[in-house]
Amino acid sequence: MTEGLIIDDNRQTADALQQMLGLLDLPAKVAYGSSPAMSLLASFIPQFICLDINMPGVDGTEVLAFIRREPRLMKVPVIVITSDDQPETRQQVMKSGAQAMIIKPVTIDMLETAFKKAGVIS
Repeated sequence: MTEGLIIDDNRQTADALQQMLGLLDLPAKVAYGSSPAMSLLASFIPQFICLDINMPGVDGTEVLAFIRREPRLMKVPVIVITSDDQPETRQQVMKSGAQAMIIKPVTIDMLETAFKKAGVIS
């Protein structure tokens, strides 16, 4: 089974997300921030991407734009996981090509719903 990718600069959040996804039989690598993620994406095509928006340096919206421009990655489902609950943020990430958006704190049920919506699980 192909692995997914979690991109979040908060190690605690990323590691907890990795554990929750494991319970859903969705193994995932973790990149702690956008720079490590971009390096990893140069040679890795994930089954899905969980993406934080508010990160230092290159933020999640820029990473999402890169993913949607990159031919190898443009069809990879992206689930945005953020603490930013502003309607403008939701509108921007969905318009930019995310399949779903979850507001932190995340629960297993929220993940399962988002992954079904994104077509990663049935």
